[in-house]
Amino acid sequence: MTRAHRPAHLLPLLLVAVSCGRGDAVVVGSKNFTESVILGELVAQQLERNGIEVDRRLNLGGTFICHEAIKNGQIDVYVEYTGTAYGAVLELPSQTDRFVVRRIVDSIYRSRWQLQLTEPLGFNNTFAMLVRAADAAELGITSISQAVVHASGWRAGFGYEFMERADGFAGLAATYGLRLGEQPVVMDLGLTYRALADSRVDIIAGNSTDGQIEALDLFHLEDDLGYFPPYEAVPIVRTILFDTHPLAVRAIRALGGTVDEPTMRRLNSQVDVHKRDVRDVVRAFLDSLPKVSGNPG
Repeated sequence: MTRAHRPAHLLPLLLVAVSCGRGDAVVVGSKNFTESVILGELVAQQLERNGIEVDRRLNLGGTFICHEAIKNGQIDVYVEYTGTAYGAVLELPSQTDRFVVRRIVDSIYRSRWQLQLTEPLGFNNTFAMLVRAADAAELGITSISQAVVHASGWRAGFGYEFMERADGFAGLAATYGLRLGEQPVVMDLGLTYRALADSRVDIIAGNSTDGQIEALDLFHLEDDLGYFPPYEAVPIVRTILFDTHPLAVRAIRALGGTVDEPTMRRLNSQVDVHKRDVRDVVRAFLDSLPKVSGNPG
């Protein structure tokens, strides 16, 4: 879903850096935050378990870096979020029906860039407007609408993309009539959680599946006006892969429906909170899913 954006002038340099794949290996990319790296590693290990050579290009950058990389053939697959593709990449008007969002994204991606969505992995990682749990309890608030009453005295800390995207801060503020006491502090998404926990800011836009929410005793405010679109995690692959690596596509598709939201929070927590190695976390997860640990057939 979200997530750190790189200035456009860096695109050529970054794309050159990912252009040197290994022969017939399937090149797997990811964005530069924990969950995306975990999902990239999940795809990579699933492919390797099916005897497919993999070239990892994880931690590439934000949404637009990965999008340019797959458009231009520097990577073959990465996991995107449907709402991000719909709102940030395609810049389409708000839509809350997850099936409509997925269908439109797949249709446009196929016709415009020869890219296809496979099966959703099984969870929706929406933006999460977070406050400290103690503050929510003291103020008696559970939703964004209720928080707006208090926000004029709050400091906000938001990631780069949340400030720039069509489905980010500007639209949220307009929908809810949100008025902050001062301009939001813009920082790396991964730093916002600790900034909130340490009372350096009072509200952030995190990810609903982030393991730090529970670990840092934060509270997810309900999006009671339904502002945020669905953000289903789904692998996007180059259409040519269906012809050149059909087994790879079958292996990726076999991951559909295997990762629900509690599972994704647990995987994120193991890496971010308990500092386990991503490869070990993913390996253990795949070992627990015998139906996708080998050849999906």
